[in-house]
Amino acid sequence: MGAPTYPMLRDATLMALFESLDSNKIPYDYNKADSVLTMRDTQSRILCRSMEDFERLRGTNLAWFGMDELTYTPEPAWLRLEGRLRDPKATRLCGFAVWTPKGYDWVYHKFVSGEHAGYETILAKPQENKHLLAQVPDFYERLKHSYDEKFYRQEVLGQYLNLQGGQVYSAFRRDQNVRSLSKDDSAPLLWALDFNVDPMSSVIAQIVRGTVHVLDEIVLRHASTSEACEEFHRRFGSHSAGLVVYGDASGFSMNTSGSSDFQVIREFFVKTSTPVQYRVPKANPQVRDRIAVMNGKLGNACGQAQLYMDPRCRELVKDMEQVAYKQDSNLIDKDRDRRRTHLSDALGYLIWQECRPVAEVGEKGNRLV
Repeated sequence: MGAPTYPMLRDATLMALFESLDSNKIPYDYNKADSVLTMRDTQSRILCRSMEDFERLRGTNLAWFGMDELTYTPEPAWLRLEGRLRDPKATRLCGFAVWTPKGYDWVYHKFVSGEHAGYETILAKPQENKHLLAQVPDFYERLKHSYDEKFYRQEVLGQYLNLQGGQVYSAFRRDQNVRSLSKDDSAPLLWALDFNVDPMSSVIAQIVRGTVHVLDEIVLRHASTSEACEEFHRRFGSHSAGLVVYGDASGFSMNTSGSSDFQVIREFFVKTSTPVQYRVPKANPQVRDRIAVMNGKLGNACGQAQLYMDPRCRELVKDMEQVAYKQDSNLIDKDRDRRRTHLSDALGYLIWQECRPVAEVGEKGNRLV
């Protein structure tokens, strides 16, 4: 049983498998050290593996295999697994996988486009997951408000779309998302940073009645984190409603001064007696997920915008309009213009922390982190 990465295997695939076995009262033992699941009644063994180093699969004899999130798995991993279907004791050799569409990738060409001997593909339809809808009847509608139209059609409706290449923030509309904004003295200031020496980039925002207002941007050439703090304080001074800081998780790393970027920020605001909160993850979110949430705020599938930026945010607007994917790739092109991506990345960290959709299925609907 496999997944693209070990965290995905541990947190999603195996949790679902254990839940299914427990609910059906099927006895099993799981050796966490070896990642091997043993069925007590038959003594059959299930190897639980990530596909990050698929060459290690060589030498195994498999009766069957199952792959989760196949579109995030390299094609050679699938081919290696197919080649291991040779257990002499098996009465039926079989490989299977599940996935969500991700453009016209190798999975589409291998299993969806046309007929391919030896393979069968089942395309699930929206609203077909009755077990999920029994717990969350408005599941599809809530996601419609969280995702932009293209991402909603792919991730929720399961449609194959060409999302590769072109504008990253495809939901941005200058006439829709750019408007004059003023500071709300009753709401905290939100300062999000992308720690890059040239330029040192950050955005200042507020969330007003669920809508994100980007008030200003700070772009400093060849600057330090201390200089960014001084410029922020010069523009906004002490804000009575408080300050929340967001940023790249790499800001926890030590720099040449012997302090991390976030330590520098803490020390600066201690001197100014400014109350500060920090909302920074231990690891950055997946770029694809962060962009999807941002596009959902710029304009969701219902045509609603919940993210606005003041006209003074000229470099941020350029990011929205000019940041693009590399040709025939899901990777952002950071080489075309070195000035781009920094402000949009900074804003993305803030949006992810405050606006990402949180599933309410489970014991509690509260965000844990």
